[in-house]
Amino acid sequence: MRDIDAVLIVSFGGPEGPDDVIPFLQNVTRGRNIPDERLAVVGAHYAHFGGVSPINDQCRRMVDALGAVLREHGDDLPVYWGNRNWHPYLTDTVQQMADDGITHALAIVTSAYSSHSGCRQYNDDIEAARAAVGAGAPRIDRVRHYFDHPGFVEPFRDGVRRAVAALGPDAHLVFTAHSIPTTMADSCDYEAQLRATAALVAEAAPDVAWTLAWQSRSGPPTVPWLEPDINDHLRQLAAAGTDAVVIVPIGFVSDHMEVVWDLDTEARATADELGIRMERVATPGTAPDPRFIAMLHALLAERVGEAPHQTLSALPARPMPCAEGCCPSGRPARP
Repeated sequence: MRDIDAVLIVSFGGPEGPDDVIPFLQNVTRGRNIPDERLAVVGAHYAHFGGVSPINDQCRRMVDALGAVLREHGDDLPVYWGNRNWHPYLTDTVQQMADDGITHALAIVTSAYSSHSGCRQYNDDIEAARAAVGAGAPRIDRVRHYFDHPGFVEPFRDGVRRAVAALGPDAHLVFTAHSIPTTMADSCDYEAQLRATAALVAEAAPDVAWTLAWQSRSGPPTVPWLEPDINDHLRQLAAAGTDAVVIVPIGFVSDHMEVVWDLDTEARATADELGIRMERVATPGTAPDPRFIAMLHALLAERVGEAPHQTLSALPARPMPCAEGCCPSGRPARP
């Protein structure tokens, strides 16, 4: 693969034991004045799983699978991995890349969509890591968003087909993604991209009704966030007579904590309380699905001009590198 000598997976990070949980959450919430009591509540979610987030093992599998596919295609490039909030920290990884003599890498972030936390913050993280490493830091360019790439959409479609077959054609599809403040949503393409992906995945069950709901809200109740919340939406569906739902977490690349807690634990408890039969579709990066890994390779090849641009939606492609100031936070600037 011409002009690059490494690949970098950039992710969120997660604790890998009980002692990691609170320090990890302090990293995630730094500068937001989140009280310790709230961190303890969220920490209990991790404690339910032994203090371990699934995301790091999923990233390890992704690194290994992508490395194997690169070698199969004659691109024997090292695949590095760095996190925003936990080990291996992105700055440490970029330092290792510099020490290894890497000069130009392509980065893939574990977020398929445009948003402040899923796009702009990762761009800033990469540049902050390069600045911390200094003059020897490699150049790092990002591949584009991939919310409507066949390698992201098709695994979800297969999951929907299986779940509808299990529950019957009267099931209702509920697509979910992490909620964000409405001011943030108004300044990026996040919601439009999610609706486009939902419509594409829903083509797998054309006679089944679908809606988009939101999850994992973490802000104060006085700040408007995208709604409805998944649990409120399940209650609305139950009141309308729905007795079976297929939850499709299209907002996520892999089955990390927001999936295994917010959906598999909390939403399932709500569905059980309401007498709703529920199936939850797997995310493509968890195992990972071979089509997802093939997509990552295709995105790298596309970025260096060796593969065509593949999309399934009609939304306009966003240029890479991102425009200056893309996906702002929507929060007022500090004085």
